[in-house]
Amino acid sequence: MGKHLVFVGGGHAHLTALSKLGDYIARGHRVTLVSPIVRHYYSGMGPGMLSGIYAPHEIRFNVKKLAEDRGAQFVLGKVTRVQPDDQILLLEDGSEVPYDVVSFNTGSYVPVDLIQGGMDNVYPVKPIVNLLKARKAILDAIAGGGTPRLVVLGGGPAGLELTANIWRLVHRNQGKSSITLVTGSKLLPAFAEKARALALDSLKRRGIEVLEGVRVGRVEDGAVAFTNGQSVPYDLVFPAIGVRSYAIFRDSGLPVTEDGSMIVTRRLNSTAYPNIFGGGDCISLEDEKLDRVGVYAVRENPILYKNLMAALEGGEMDLFTPQKVYMLIFNMGDGTGIFVRKSWVWSGRPAFMLKDYVDRSFMKKFQVSGEREDTRDYPEG
Repeated sequence: MGKHLVFVGGGHAHLTALSKLGDYIARGHRVTLVSPIVRHYYSGMGPGMLSGIYAPHEIRFNVKKLAEDRGAQFVLGKVTRVQPDDQILLLEDGSEVPYDVVSFNTGSYVPVDLIQGGMDNVYPVKPIVNLLKARKAILDAIAGGGTPRLVVLGGGPAGLELTANIWRLVHRNQGKSSITLVTGSKLLPAFAEKARALALDSLKRRGIEVLEGVRVGRVEDGAVAFTNGQSVPYDLVFPAIGVRSYAIFRDSGLPVTEDGSMIVTRRLNSTAYPNIFGGGDCISLEDEKLDRVGVYAVRENPILYKNLMAALEGGEMDLFTPQKVYMLIFNMGDGTGIFVRKSWVWSGRPAFMLKDYVDRSFMKKFQVSGEREDTRDYPEG
């Protein structure tokens, strides 16, 4: 007798399994995808969408269509808790979804604990769909001929790419603005010094102010206050300070890390409940701390696909072995990229061309037909 496999979220780590749902269904299993959104946006191309390099339809997956075309049920909703002993998912609207095996790829969010005022002029970098709202807000701000003060918070790759692509958006629309990047300790602290130097040079050549060695204490209405007593005014602010997992796992009593990520084995299942799986930013390995980079979610794809089948039917599971060295390319918004692979660092147009090729190839592999035409809900698209 078939079992019920449920996917929660249609993120990067689930894409291989979602594209092969027919394999589960052909063996008599029922499949459901629960997601709060119909379209999942690819974070690696998010800054490029903000600046206009990519249209919205070029960087998103229609996960509803992906599931339904392969015979699965799609449920539009948000899972708020798991009852692991009863094998039931509780949704925000009060409904329940039972499961035999479940896999989570719910991503992460940028915490806004530091926001003391309203959120009207605050645009966190995640979820990625926020960047559509940020794009509109920036275009509206420069439309009147003024010089809006745009402040980005976060010295990691997300903050860097966001800043560089805000500059492109303003520049390509003949606008003026004051752009400031607040980095915390320093820009790109986890990377080789050459990467930091190239990034600083690129930003400063464009007149972007980079504030290193200052930490954000709070964000008030109209000003970002630092822990040293200083502050910087803003018209629009874009937090890209760290990420956290949603509260689902902690609220459900599952083993979690300090940031709320579900702790999993190398088989990508919970250390406490073997029939609960996960991938991407919402999980942490029990024996190794990983950087929050998309390359791991992509590498988890085939592991989840095989292990979910094994969980349904029995059989040996594969182990996820994270690669020690991986490539990152930062989109600098001016047609160039910064290539980083451990100590191998270089910049230029070929770097962005390589990133663009890799990203477009990934999208082409999993996008469904008709995505280009379906832009009704996204006037920016």
